[in-house]
Amino acid sequence: MKKILAFLLGMMVMATMIAGCGGDKKDEKKPAAQKFINIATGGTSGTYFPLGGALADILNKNIKGANASAQSTGASVANVNLLKQGKVEIAFIQNDIAYYAANGTEMFKDKKVANLQGLATLYPETVQIVTLKKSGIKSVADFKGKRIAVGAAGSGTEANARQIMEAYGIKYSDIKVQYLSFGEAASALKDGNVDAAFVTAGHPTAAIQDISTQHEVVLVPVDAAKADELIKKYPFYTKLVIKNGTYAKQTADVPAVAVKCMLAVTDKMDADTAYSVAKALYGNLDRMKAAHSAAGAISKATGKDGMSIKLNPGAEKFFNEK
Repeated sequence: MKKILAFLLGMMVMATMIAGCGGDKKDEKKPAAQKFINIATGGTSGTYFPLGGALADILNKNIKGANASAQSTGASVANVNLLKQGKVEIAFIQNDIAYYAANGTEMFKDKKVANLQGLATLYPETVQIVTLKKSGIKSVADFKGKRIAVGAAGSGTEANARQIMEAYGIKYSDIKVQYLSFGEAASALKDGNVDAAFVTAGHPTAAIQDISTQHEVVLVPVDAAKADELIKKYPFYTKLVIKNGTYAKQTADVPAVAVKCMLAVTDKMDADTAYSVAKALYGNLDRMKAAHSAAGAISKATGKDGMSIKLNPGAEKFFNEK
């Protein structure tokens, strides 16, 4: 009887061990947990949308378990709100808009988004100050008494216009303010209804190229000293040069300032995921460049330039690696 009991006990122990081993194998074959990553972009005809689609493709192919998708949105301000509401995990936004949101200023006055974090800055969106040669305007200091299109009321462009004019000692009370969008400003310049216009966009910009086919366009410079003053007060600006020949009859380089397109997240994104996203992005820039020419300016070396908000710790780790 004792032998039978010992035999049965031994069989039970073996069965338990086999079940345990089987369980381990089952666990090994388990697929990686799905990581849903919704990416907020912009309008379907803009730059953010194709780049967002390329980023989703990169993440799906390079991050285990990633289920990434890009969605068309109302761009920067709308994207900050989508992040705040937890409806998206990553958003394309301008770094000045990110700064306003994180600090509760401008269009985010009394609506601070304290948990906003940066992943990377991507490429410049140039603040182009456009006039026609016949206006005689050569500097922002010449704006007094002139009709100036400053962008749509409450827009990022309008804030850029106000800040740059402030550096030159020009207030809204010194000019005839025209709150006009991109397209409206271009039409008004062509028709002679404004003297100069602010356009924040990657250059060359189609609307300005269009004006230059009929008129001699002049880009008003932001000189180095004023640019340094701006950057000291508003850390989201960077300096750049609009190269001669960018527009018809432009024969000289023009110093300018730019804000930057950036990728933003919130502190809900863990450091490991943020690190994986940054690594996948910068390891597959050819895919981004194939989606839009603006991606030609994206590089790891400039990925923190103009970073206007706190970096996610995972992104920080990535950029600190040699």
